[in-house]
Amino acid sequence: MNRNLFIVLLIAFNIAIDQISKIIVRTTMVRGGKGEINVIKDYFQLIWVENQGAFLGMGSDMNPTLKLIFLLILPTLVLGYVIYYIFKTKELDRLSLIAFCCIVGGGIANVFDRIVFGEVTDFFFIKITETIKTGIFNVADLSVTTGMIMLLFSGLFGKKKTA
Repeated sequence: MNRNLFIVLLIAFNIAIDQISKIIVRTTMVRGGKGEINVIKDYFQLIWVENQGAFLGMGSDMNPTLKLIFLLILPTLVLGYVIYYIFKTKELDRLSLIAFCCIVGGGIANVFDRIVFGEVTDFFFIKITETIKTGIFNVADLSVTTGMIMLLFSGLFGKKKTA
């Protein structure tokens, strides 16, 4: 498959899966944790919340100008640069390329939510013990996190090119 087409399709896939999951949540669940769904007892739950901040709600109490800068403009610029980077850097190994596509797809999906809805729909919650648990997150967050782990793995264990 053509490399550029692969990049576009992988980014689009990440955005689509995230947006489809959020549409399902918005149309079938009760907002605000009142209608949580236990998928695996209380270890894995679906709880619909709207996040006006960034990761785990950080920044939700910022003034509107700072929110615009740090949650919309800056992420859009960074995503634009990463897109440019992955199209221009032909030497990227396949794992790093996939990782960057996951990060970009997840980032675009959450920025899209902020632009269209003014907030980001989150709904996954995992609790292993009372002290080991996640915040509430979404598929886009999962894409970004998976991409970051893949990049770390690629950097630590990937084959280094010699000059």
